[in-house]
Amino acid sequence: MRLRAVCSAVAALSALALLTACGGDAQTTSTTSGKPLVGVDYPRSDTDFWNSYIKYTPEAAKELGLSLKTTNSQNDVAKLTANAQTFISQGVKGVAMAPQDTAAVAPTLTQLEAKKIPVVTVDTRPDTGKVYMVVRADNRAYGEKACQYLGTKLGGKGKVVMLQGGLDSINGRDRTEAFNECMKKNYPGVTVFGEATNWDGAVAAQKLQTRLTQHPDIKGVYMQSSFALSGTLQVLKQKGLLVGPKDKKHVFVVSNDGIPEELKSIAEGKIDATVSQPADQYAKYALYYLKAAIDGKTFAPGETDHDSTIIKVRDGVLEDQLSAPLVTADGGTYGGVPSVKSDSTSLWGNNLG
Repeated sequence: MRLRAVCSAVAALSALALLTACGGDAQTTSTTSGKPLVGVDYPRSDTDFWNSYIKYTPEAAKELGLSLKTTNSQNDVAKLTANAQTFISQGVKGVAMAPQDTAAVAPTLTQLEAKKIPVVTVDTRPDTGKVYMVVRADNRAYGEKACQYLGTKLGGKGKVVMLQGGLDSINGRDRTEAFNECMKKNYPGVTVFGEATNWDGAVAAQKLQTRLTQHPDIKGVYMQSSFALSGTLQVLKQKGLLVGPKDKKHVFVVSNDGIPEELKSIAEGKIDATVSQPADQYAKYALYYLKAAIDGKTFAPGETDHDSTIIKVRDGVLEDQLSAPLVTADGGTYGGVPSVKSDSTSLWGNNLG
């Protein structure tokens, strides 16, 4: 890495270059004598994005020479707390987790810190408490990229629905605030209807249907995650609005995640864009930083050699903000934001095998 403080980590990172996108199934009791034991708590297994992360994790552990214990907290902070207790009793040397409630996880972080067990959080950043590293893309940029795309496509005027995630999560708050601020600043002629969904696809579909009934002239939808993809497409089809982008009835849809189904839908003209959230890189660097913590390495803010930037969030919290590109059918630039074509082999969603 170009950071002088971590030059000694180059060998470990080079080993990760052999990672393939076709990781094996998650193993709950993977142990190998002599290898550092780490625990990884999966936040849920009911979305394509997190199932992809689950598949990548064992391969990353294997490449780094780590033994692995895994649990699944199923979007329940009480289960996450219990799983952390299990990891402690199993003698893990580090824990990776993706707490969906970023406020309620604080006592668990405090307990792990007291046991001198380093923690890496993936995808989300705790509101309080210390962690060794946060592995996460810039979620404010997600909202800004979605805003610039929709604002450009709508010519700076019209109505859009934002299907928010959970506002108890830093991700939901970041994406919501950035989208609203960007629209207000750059496209004041666009009216935004914000709908809280708590990352629930059924709730998202119902609220979208209600808004379209009230405002049949809505021309844009921003889904803060692919959790809403299936329901959104179903609602648009029922309303006779699931038509190609050249049709005047077309409703422009932007998502966040970059799962294969999104990329396929972009190619088919059913949705228009997504932001590719790097499931493969989340698994890779979560375990990379756990190993670095075990090895006693330290990091400082600055650029990395994997197209990201480490920032200091607050005392005791660094965040490696991984790259998450806007993805479109044509690879064009929208509102100053460049995009990647949906069929690009650089996207993890095109490399699952």
